[in-house]
Amino acid sequence: MTVVLYKLDTFEGPLDLLLHLIDKAEIDIQDIPVSEITEQYMAYLQSMQELELEITSEFLVMAATLLSIKSKLLLPKPPVIEMDEFDFYEEDDVDPRAELIQRLIEYRKYKGIAQHLHEREWERSLIYSKEPEDLSPFMPVIEENPVQGLHTSDLIAAFQKALSKAVKRTSYARIQRDEISVKDRIRQVVQTLESVGPGGRVLFSRLLHEEMVRHEIVVTFLAILELMKMKQIWCFQEKLFDDIVMEWRGEVRFDGFSEAEIDY
Repeated sequence: MTVVLYKLDTFEGPLDLLLHLIDKAEIDIQDIPVSEITEQYMAYLQSMQELELEITSEFLVMAATLLSIKSKLLLPKPPVIEMDEFDFYEEDDVDPRAELIQRLIEYRKYKGIAQHLHEREWERSLIYSKEPEDLSPFMPVIEENPVQGLHTSDLIAAFQKALSKAVKRTSYARIQRDEISVKDRIRQVVQTLESVGPGGRVLFSRLLHEEMVRHEIVVTFLAILELMKMKQIWCFQEKLFDDIVMEWRGEVRFDGFSEAEIDY
């Protein structure tokens, strides 16, 4: 009993099978012997049928195409029609293998590109990659030079500017102000009230003017309070929030007051 072993390669399509047969027979793809390739192709399909393998329709279409090309090559060429200057066949002398050859050339090109990409994929699969980590905590700390890029002239200018600021900061001006005591202000208020005579009235706002500073206004108010305390004037308002009216009682002259009662 004879046992026949078949070893069939897996092909992605009929063009892949044809290209395998051409390369195996070392045939020039531009000059394919269609008869030989067709026989090998049909033998492969026959072996698939014997092993009860499913043959797709595209393999059958290619088989029909090869048989069609083989039949066209076996037919005699059309007769030559003689003309005055040119001799030509009744039909165009076109190689029936041209379309198939062009398809095989393109398929070989793309198959080579696919093989190259597959090799690159395999090489890349051998490389393990991981997300980048922050390695800054492990880097040596290099202190920056605060005067990097500066020239000597820049440092001198900065030093002179600092000296000028220091001089302005330590310099001061002494301000002397004319202080008036409550005693002196009482004397001025009494003189104003005496000028209007006994029973005369003077508004508090008359004792003030725009050039007065805050402490002078306070001293004036204290002088009014002291005169009210000594019962030398009588103050009242005509209505709420109205100007204060001072009325001089004129009972005793200011010169007769005890200055010991007013010591500020």
